[in-house]
Formats: sequence, C-alpha cells, structure tokens
Amino acid sequence: MLLLRMKNKWTFLVLCGILGSGLGDNPSWFNNITTNFFKSPGDILIGGLFPINQLTSELSQRVKPDDLQCDSISTYGLSLSLVMKFTVDEINSKKHILPGITLGFESYDTCMQPAVIMKPVLQLLTQESTDELDIYCNYTNYKPRVMAIIGPDSSDVVPDAGKLIGFFLMPMISYGATSDEFSNKQTYPSFMRTVASDQWQVVAMIQLLKQFGWNWVSVIGSDEEYGQMGQQQFSSMANDESICVAYQGLIPVYSDPGPTIQDMLNRIVDAKVGVVVVFSIPIPAKAFFTEVIKRNITAVWVASTAWSLNDGVSTLPGISSIGTVLAFADITRPLDLFTPYIRELFTKIEGMAIPQQPDADISPLDNPCPRCSYVSQANVSMVEVDLVQRSAFSVYAAVYCAAYALHDLLGCNATSCTRNPKRDNVYPWQLLRKLQKLSLDLEGVNIQFDDEGNPNFGYDFMQWIFNDTTVTFDVIGYFYQNLTIESNAIKWHTKNGEVPMSTCSSDCGIGQVRRVKGFHSCCFDCIDCLEGTFLNNTDDIQCKSCPNGQWSTLRSTSCVYPIYTYLDWTNYESIGVILGGIVVLASHVWVGALFFKHRGTPLVKTAGGSLCGLTLLSLAGGCMSLVLFLGQPGDTVCRLQEPLNAFFPTVALSVILSSSLQIVCVTEFPEQSSEHLENLRGRGSWFVILGCCGLQAGLCGWYGLEGPSLTQYVASLDVTYVKTFLRCPVEPMLNFGLMLGFNVILALMSFMSTFMALKPPGQYNLARDITISTLSYCVMWVMFIPIYTSLDDKNKSLAQVGVSLLSNMGLVAAYFFPKCHLLVKQPELNTDDHFRTFLEGVPPTPPEES
Repeated sequence: MLLLRMKNKWTFLVLCGILGSGLGDNPSWFNNITTNFFKSPGDILIGGLFPINQLTSELSQRVKPDDLQCDSISTYGLSLSLVMKFTVDEINSKKHILPGITLGFESYDTCMQPAVIMKPVLQLLTQESTDELDIYCNYTNYKPRVMAIIGPDSSDVVPDAGKLIGFFLMPMISYGATSDEFSNKQTYPSFMRTVASDQWQVVAMIQLLKQFGWNWVSVIGSDEEYGQMGQQQFSSMANDESICVAYQGLIPVYSDPGPTIQDMLNRIVDAKVGVVVVFSIPIPAKAFFTEVIKRNITAVWVASTAWSLNDGVSTLPGISSIGTVLAFADITRPLDLFTPYIRELFTKIEGMAIPQQPDADISPLDNPCPRCSYVSQANVSMVEVDLVQRSAFSVYAAVYCAAYALHDLLGCNATSCTRNPKRDNVYPWQLLRKLQKLSLDLEGVNIQFDDEGNPNFGYDFMQWIFNDTTVTFDVIGYFYQNLTIESNAIKWHTKNGEVPMSTCSSDCGIGQVRRVKGFHSCCFDCIDCLEGTFLNNTDDIQCKSCPNGQWSTLRSTSCVYPIYTYLDWTNYESIGVILGGIVVLASHVWVGALFFKHRGTPLVKTAGGSLCGLTLLSLAGGCMSLVLFLGQPGDTVCRLQEPLNAFFPTVALSVILSSSLQIVCVTEFPEQSSEHLENLRGRGSWFVILGCCGLQAGLCGWYGLEGPSLTQYVASLDVTYVKTFLRCPVEPMLNFGLMLGFNVILALMSFMSTFMALKPPGQYNLARDITISTLSYCVMWVMFIPIYTSLDDKNKSLAQVGVSLLSNMGLVAAYFFPKCHLLVKQPELNTDDHFRTFLEGVPPTPPEES
C-alpha cells in the first residue's frame, strides 16, 4: 500500500509539473535568474562541491601539486551543481524562509579526486570576504567564507576534506557520500548527509538475499573508500546471517583494472554463484560490466546506489545480456520546476554575446566549466536523465536543510529575523547545532537527522527493464529498516521465469543434519538422522538421541512412544487360526458324539471308556485356549496363555499313557496281566492321570510365579522401534521349555511303550493308534523348537498356535479316527472277540509259522 501511494503521488506530481509548465507561466522569480553557474552573491554564503569534471591525466605521473588535469565535463556533476543554483534561487524567492536576507553560494569542482578537492575546501575555509586562511590559537570566533558546505558526492573524497572541515565544526551536508565510516562523530563531527548510510544499504541487501533464499554470493567493490567499506560491511553482516561470500574482490580505481577484472570473473565462474553484489562507484563498475558482457556471463546483479542509475553502465552495448539487475537508489521526489528553470537559464545564456575564446586568466577554481558559455536549449536534456532526476532531490534537500537551519539560527519568522549576518556574528558551529535538531517537511518527506548525522529515510528498490536499446528503471519496492518488495513484478532472466537459485548446497530435507565441507558453512553434505535419533531444529549440528521409552524412524523430527500391534481378530492370520480351531473342535464333537452313541461297546471300553470323554474334553479345551493368543493381550490373559496351552494336552497324553501302560502289562507281563489289568484300567489310570496332571500343574504354577506380568515386561523393554508386535512374555524360557517338554516326554513314553508291541492276530491293534498319534505329536513339537527360535515375535505366536492345532488334530486323527472308521464302516468288528486281548488281558499269540 505504501508503494502504491508513493507511485500515485509521483504520478500526480509529474502531471502537475507537465500541466504547469505547458499551460501556465513560469514563476516570476525566473526573471531574476543570473547566468553565473557557480557563484551567486548573498548576505550569507554556502559552498558546494560537485564532480563537474573528470580526471584526464595520470595520477601516477604527477610530480607537482598542480599536475592534475580535469578537462572532461561530467554532465551529471554539472547538473547537480545547477540543482544547487536552482534551489538557492527558489529559497530566495520564498521570503518567509530568510526574510530580508539573501542566500548566496559558491560551487567548486572536485573532479572526484582527493588531490583536487583540497583546493576548493581551502578556498571555502578562507576568512570572510578575503582569500586568506589565517592561523589562530582559537577558531571559535573565526568566520569562514561560507556557513556550510553542500557535498561532496563521493565517499572517496570525504576523508581528507571532512576531517579538515570537522575541525572548524562547519556543517558538511553530503548528497552522495554513503560510507558508514562518516557516521563516526569523533572523526567527522560535522558530517551530515541527505542519503542513507551504506550500513542501511547493506541491511537492505542482506534482507533481499534472505527473501529469495540466496546464501552463496560474490561481492565486488571498487578499490576506494566507498567500495572497500561497503564490501567489508556486507561480508561481515552476511556472515552473521549465515550467507556465504564465495568470492570477494576489489576493482582497481587508480590503475588499469582489466587484468584484475578478468581474474575476478574467473573466480566468480569457478565459484558457481548466481548472485553478485557490486558495491562500486560508476567508472570501475562500467569497466567491470564491459568485461561481463564480453564473457557473456549471466547472473543476478545487486547494484549499490553509486552506479545503479548511472547511464555509463546502463547504456553499455549488450548490457541486456547480463541477466537480472536489482538496484537500490536513494529515495527521491520530482522537482517540477527544475527542468523549466534550466530551460530558462540556458535560453538566457544562449542569447548572450559569447566570447570567442574562454578567458585564460580565469582560474579553473573560479570557473570549472569555461565551455558552459556555449550551452543552448539542446543541452537541457542533460538534466532530464533518470540519474540526475533521482539525485537532484538529495542536493535540493541538503540546501533546504541549511536554509531552514539558518532560519532557526537567525531567529526568523515569516516576516523578519532577529539576527542579521551583516551586523551580527553567526558561526558555522552554531549552525551545526541547529541542523542536528532540525525537523523539516519537504515535498512530502520528513527530514530529521540522528546523532550520527544520518537521515530518517532509506531507498527505493528497482529492477532494470531492458528494452530494445534502452534501460528503464522500475520501482518495485522500498526500504526503511525493512525491505518491502513486489516480488511478482520482477522479470527474471531464467528460461522459465522462476526465481534463480544461488546456493552452494541444496537445503537438507527434514530429519537431515548438515555436515559442513570446506571453509564455507553454506557448503555441506546432508546426513540422515538414524533410527533412534531426531532433528527438530535445522540449526542443530548433530542429531539428538531419543529419550528412554521413545524411538524414531530414519530422518525423524521427533521421537514417539512405540505403537504395539497384536493378532487382531479381523486380520487374515487370526481368521485362519479361528477357522482351523473350528475344524478341530468339530472333529472333537463328531468323535465325542460317535463314542457317546456306542458307549459300553467293546471298542469304546478298549479305548478307555469314560476316559475317552476326558481326553476329548481336554483336547477341546486346548483348542479353545488358543483364543488367548488372539486380541489385545493383558496381564490376566498372559498369565493363563502358556499354562493352559501346556496343561490341556497333558490331560489327553496322560490318558493315552495310561492306555500304553495297559498294553505293556498285557504284552510284557502276560502271566500277571489278567490280575492287574482291571486295577490299571481303574484306579491305576486315574493315578497316572492325576500324577501327570499334578506334575504339569506344578510346572505351570512355577512358570506363572517366575515370569513377569505383561505390564512389567513392557516397562522393561529396551525400546528400539516405533511399531512392533506385542506378545505375552514367554519368560523364563526354562520353565516354558519344561512345560512343553513334559508333554513331549509323556508322548515319547507312550510311543516307547507301544511301538514294539505285538499285534494280536485277528484283533484290533490298539498299540498302532497310540504309536502313530504320539509319534506325530513328538515330531511336531521337536520340529517346533528350531522353527520357533528363528522367527520374530508375531510369527512365534502364529507358529505356536499352528503347531498346537496340528498336534491336537494329530492326536485326534491318529488315535480316534481309526476307531471311528471301525464304528462307522465295520460295526460288525465291534465285538468282544475282536478286542479280547485288551478287554480280558489274554496275551496275543504270535502267528504260527507255516
């Protein structure tokens, strides 16, 4: 909004100026314009220092103090000196500023050289109305020729002149010297300016780089005060803001810059930077970009105020090929009457009688531009270029500040002043104090100076718009303490029109830490944070370990408490287990129903009678206990899971063992079998069953007492995972092995008791059923051991459930299904004679040999 208001105001003022100059008459005070460009008498004088000419001799060949020639006119410096003349005449036309007092001026050429500026400075310091610079012990009451000096424009020429003028505490109000060194009031006590300090320009540049994410840049400066200080400040602040300066160099000012520029461009290309900050005065900048164009180098060039609007650079042939130029320029306001004033001035000079040759007796100090006598209307265009129009306000503001400070010093109101320099003594050091407290509204801009003599405004931010043969400057932002940019208005030089990149290394992704390589913090490798570590601050230099009880995955920004999964009722494995359990239970029910239907028959009595029901119930209980492995585990479930899974098979195997012992009795002890068989089938069987079950119950109880609860187990886990399967703790493993091993031992004892038993000829072979069923049970659980140890927790649970179902089904199929087949398919064999050996204890007779 601020930028839009500024543009609208500018447009309005320009239109007013055009309409005013085209339709209305010029102000009446134009009739009093004098034709002397550089001097105007007055009751009180101010001095001006302007780069009216350019150096045309070699400094290295200088032998005498005057071996300096400045014979090439700088239309820019001449135009700024005319701004001072225009401003003084305008102030004198406004009687309320210095009523009854005339302001005069004297302007001198600096040639932009420290060796040249000393002459005019000494001239301005001479005693009032004389050309003498007297030596005094006390200069408090010394009245120099002028009360203040406007200028100079370059930071390079300020140090020599500024320190000398500072001794007299004479205000020096520069319209172009931006080096922050002059903010030091101990060294430059009287220096002030109407342009922002380079310190703020550096801040603006850093904010520009950060806004577009550029942290790999080069900075080029001119090898003089302005460029050196600007480069140093930029490099220092860039380092503080984590912006890496890949290369920095200085362009020679007082010697041939060609070889140095070639080396600079080689370094810039080698560094592969996309953004180059150029902190230079115009002439070195012109030489630099001449070589850039020859080398066809394309980049984003950030221009400092000293050359950002200079037509010497912007009119270079091929300048449009260098890429994108983003420029900072001093804030300005249009001076609507300035161009009409110059037109009127040049018209008067054109109508005057011009001497054939300039007067050779006039010193260049008094007349720095002898050829200015030949100006005409055709020369008015020199003040209409963008650089002059934008710089004019700084000169204009400097002169007005001096005038309003004089207004306060002389005690003026709108009609009169209480003090008059013709009769009252006023001194430059008094004027300095008034300037330091000044608050002036000029062309819509409030001007105040801080304690360091810097104004309270910043810069316009612009881009260069390359047309066919010309360059225009488009204002797209503003800076005062903070940079505001219309980013969408920038026309980038990239093929797709996107913001170009300028980084040594691409930004690391989330959960990656930077490992700096080389000497620049912007050049780095991205290292992944490993599992169990995290990175939640991109500025951290190493990954942090997760706290106890938490974990992280690769490249995490935080740690989390683990998520536990289990055999949910709805997943495929659980559904498979449930279906398998249903099949096994169905076989139990079918066998139980069939045996119950034929209860009391020889086959059922031989199989164990009522103990068959106990066997089937225990196998069914073992099958149903497997549901404890499904669903979310808890402390109670985990306490019952393994003991029940071990105990129910013990009941069935102990019944089978009791039957095996009966077969041993019949086959191995035939003489006593008939006496003891009934006892073995009755009390003996129960004694075996209860003994085995009691012993297994003891093992299960011991397992429950020794093992941890699920809560204790989870709390003791060393968390090295984000998500894992949670199963009930199988601890201690010894107790777990004893429970399962006990069942295997029972099966093995039954197998050993029956596998060598003789088959009763012509009778049912009960030993065969026991041998096959117990052998299958032993094989399954022995194979289970190596399989179990090699699986993860989830598959361990599935393996245990699967083997439990298979072994359960194996016992049913091998022990009961043959009997069921006989009951269903061969019921005629269900007779006492077919089961006599096991019913009556009659030992089997081996078949006769033929």
